[in-house]
Order: sequence, then structure tokens, then C-alpha cells
Amino acid sequence: MSKTIPMSRRLTPFQLIIMGFAGVILLGALVLMLPLSARSGTVTPFGDALFTATSSVCVTGLVVQDTASYWSGFGQAVILLLIQIGGLGVITVAASFALLSGRKISLMQRSAMQEAIAAPQMGGIVRLTGFILRMTLTIEVVGVLVMLPVFCHDYGVRGAWMAVFHSISAFCNAGFDLMGTKEAPYVSLMGYTSHPLINVTIMLLIVIGGIGFLTWDDVRTNGIHLRRYRMQSKVILVTTALLILFPALYFFFGEFSALPLGGRLAASLFQAVTPRTAGFNTIDLTQMTGAGQLIIIVLMLIGGSPGSTAGGMKTTTIAVLFANAMAVFGRREAPHFFGRRLEDSAIRSAATILMMYLCLFLAGGWIISISEGLPMGVCLFEAASAIGTVGLSLGLTPGLGTVSRIVLILLMFLGRVGGLTLIYAALSTTQKRPSKLPQDKITVG
Repeated sequence: MSKTIPMSRRLTPFQLIIMGFAGVILLGALVLMLPLSARSGTVTPFGDALFTATSSVCVTGLVVQDTASYWSGFGQAVILLLIQIGGLGVITVAASFALLSGRKISLMQRSAMQEAIAAPQMGGIVRLTGFILRMTLTIEVVGVLVMLPVFCHDYGVRGAWMAVFHSISAFCNAGFDLMGTKEAPYVSLMGYTSHPLINVTIMLLIVIGGIGFLTWDDVRTNGIHLRRYRMQSKVILVTTALLILFPALYFFFGEFSALPLGGRLAASLFQAVTPRTAGFNTIDLTQMTGAGQLIIIVLMLIGGSPGSTAGGMKTTTIAVLFANAMAVFGRREAPHFFGRRLEDSAIRSAATILMMYLCLFLAGGWIISISEGLPMGVCLFEAASAIGTVGLSLGLTPGLGTVSRIVLILLMFLGRVGGLTLIYAALSTTQKRPSKLPQDKITVG
């Protein structure tokens, strides 16, 4: 008699990740439908609840209902819990509960954890998970303590909840906020455009969460000895710095000249940081020029770094493609970083990821434009925000129809779990063909 193989042993790590995210989203949607979750005390339509749950777990921030004015305190707590689960990763959270309960982690679970946090190897994965939990708790608590005086001064006792909510939302790169009212919904942090403490704290939380836990493990291990860092950590730090610096310079000189110097500097830095992939904004994005909105679209598609709370194509993907282009221009045999040659598989994966994101981004924007009869440019902005799990919006999302909302839900889900993860999950049983076909030449360019 053949033994029945447990489901967890038959599933691949990629399938576990997909099912984990989908399961949490569905459960979150059902809870958000409860009358207890809405301020009105009525049942929330399944479509609205599903969209909100997907945006929360996928740490996106696109909303069809204003978070502060529509959802009750219980509903906001549910959203925050979903954000925390999505930011850490469903597999990491599940493994954390197993560790805290004293249970042993199986080989399959370790493999799933490795894929979920983009760890280079399975060895030390349990230790790394413990570090992720400690770091997350520490950074979020510090964020709460720093913002607490400001929000309590402005909102009284409710300010404590706002400090907790915005600290977790910023660290997880979610972009959900509690600033809206029935009279003025969807305002994000525009009331704090020139506030130095809120601006700096939110930006630091976004960057720390978006750099990736593996990079911070490098920082913890090697301190200021940069030469000892992994090549990937060096690439992430340099790429992140450049992706903040150059957009901020453009915004400072080309977009926000009407603001006073302090506000201009704060707004420029904040709008350079938040598209990767946080979703807060301190200025009205609809008032930016087309060139400024295009830069934000590019930043949203790039996103954060591997093994972080952020989504998008990832900084390493863009860095690898840039290094490959430089190698071609310089007629070098292979691209390299910091004296290390890149493997061919990384280049192929980066090119595939770029193609997938561009196809999904363009297809999503096109479908929304056709369905809603809206200009392609604004629809592409919303599509980029969804696939990059950002949450920035030009005000379209709350008024979109069913088809367009489904498109955004799919884009958010694919952007969070990763297109390659979905493909590997679907094709996990496909056997690789060991033989190679005859080689031939083709002219490109």
C-alpha cells in the first residue's frame, strides 16, 4: 500500500509562497467584510474587501476606500496586521510562529524560507529569520517613539495609534495612511510636506525596509568594513543611493521651485524615496509635470531590493542589466561588479524579469485605459503603482470599474510574489532537457 504524501511535502517552495499569500489575502478579505470592520457598521462589498486585503498583504497602498474615514479601528488593525504579514512574508511569519512554539523547522520549510527572503543558501536560515524578527520589531518601535510626540500633539490620544500604524506601514513599504477624512480623503502625508521629523523618519523607515534584510545582516556582521560585504550588498547600497540622489536633484530643480527652500528639499527627497515602493506622498502628484510623473513611474517599476519588504523589479535587476550593457559597450566578455564577474543565469533572469514587468505594466495600463476610456498616461501610472506594489495614485483607483480593479489586484499580487515565482510554481514539474540544440547566429540591434 502506498503512503499518502502530506500536502506540504508535495508542494514546492514556490507553490507554498503563492498559496500562502493567496490564503492570507482571502482570509483578510472575509474579515474586512464584517460589519465590525467598517465605521458604518455595514457589510463591506467583497470586491472592496478583496482589493483592500490584496493591497495590504502585497504592501501596495492602493485603496478604493479611504483607510481612516471608512474603516473602523478594528478594520484598521486588520489592515495593519495584513501589512505586517505581507512585509515580512507569509512564509517567514509562519516559520516565526513555529520557532516561537519550539517546533523544529523541516527541510521543506527551510527551503521555502530561503526562497521567501531571497537568501543565498539554506544554511543559517533559522538564525537569519530570528534576526529579521528582532530587527523588524526594533526599527518599528523606534519609528513609533520618534513620531509619537508629533502625532499626539496634533491628534491627542489617537496620535499613539497613528504613530504605530504609520511606522509599520512605512517600514513595510505599504503606504497606507490614516490622514484622510470624509471631507478630504486620500490626502496621504501632504499635511506634513515641510515637517522635518516626520519626513526624515518616514524616509528612513522606507529605506531601511527596502534595502533588504540580507544587506542589514551584512552591516551587522561587518560594520563599516565595506570591503567585507557581499557583492550583492555593495550593489544594493550603491544603486539605492543613486536612485535617491538623481531623482531628488531633478525634483529639486525641475518640479518644486515654488516651495520655500526647506520644503523644497524635503519634498524632493521624499518624492525620490517613496516610489521605491512605499506609496506615501507629501505633494499632489497630479500637479507634477509629465516628465516628473514619468520618473516616478520608472522608480515604481524598479522598486526595492531582494529580501526586503518592498516590491518591484528590484535594484539588483536594474544594476545587472546596466552592468551587462556597459560590458557590451566596452566589448568585455562578461559584466562585473567590484572585481567579481556575474554569472550568466543572473543576466538571463534579469532580462526575463524586465520583460515580464514591462509586459504586465503595459498590458495593465492598456486594459484600464480601454475599460475606463481614460488617457493611457494616467492608466500606466496606476498600473506601475500596482505591479511595483507602491500605492501612489493620480486619483483614479477609487473610481475604477470592476474589470480595472481586477487588473490592479492581479498586478499587485504578481508584483509581490514575483513573476518568476509564479512561473516556477506553475512549471515545477517540468523536467529540464539535458541536451543542447545546435547553435546558430542571429543579428540583434
